[in-house]
Amino acid sequence: MAKDVIIACDFAGRKETLDFLDAFRGEAAPFVKIGMELFYAEGPEMVRELKRRGHRVFLDLKLHDIPNTVKKAMRVLSALEVDIVNVHAAGTVEMMRAALEGLSREDGTRPLLIAVTQLTSTSEERMQRELLIGAGINETIVRYAQNAREAGLDGVVCSPLEAALVKKACGADFLTVTPGIRFADAAADDQVRITTPARAREIGSDYIVVGRPVTAAPDPVAAYRRCLTDFLQA
Repeated sequence: MAKDVIIACDFAGRKETLDFLDAFRGEAAPFVKIGMELFYAEGPEMVRELKRRGHRVFLDLKLHDIPNTVKKAMRVLSALEVDIVNVHAAGTVEMMRAALEGLSREDGTRPLLIAVTQLTSTSEERMQRELLIGAGINETIVRYAQNAREAGLDGVVCSPLEAALVKKACGADFLTVTPGIRFADAAADDQVRITTPARAREIGSDYIVVGRPVTAAPDPVAAYRRCLTDFLQA
């Protein structure tokens, strides 16, 4: 299974995003993530522009609604030719199955579909106190991953700290896409469950999603290359 580094392009608009990515001209076009801020600001054309530039795109909108609404929304997103799209696993197995149905095209092709388990900014204490989830965070994440697997999804978003647990519960072929990546000498920012690119590789992450350590670096290209080296080295 191929592994890769995905750059989280968490910018406010088109200009900032393309100015940032212009620094990578002459490099292989990196895999990028578009989140809510950028997609809501610029819409589907932002995805089309990045695809025209040769980027693979993870559209990170975390759909979470009634099954029929998610199914129809996924039908729209599938037409954008994104490479990965996601839902929130808290939406239930039925909702995830509906998402998969909406995402599948007439020719049988579709983007990869993954489910968010728990956000990397969520601690076990907050999950239990604020969300009233009585189980431990690892148990909850594994159960959400098993639900995603049952629904036919390709994998989950989890912190790298849970990647090995998910693999053990759901199989080596079940994708783990892991944000919460920081260099050992960097600040944690608002993330709680984090680790380094090298440790994420050791634990079993398939894709790491890296935002500020690259996008806010003095030399983003060098920071990206460091991520690739640390994560992809044998």
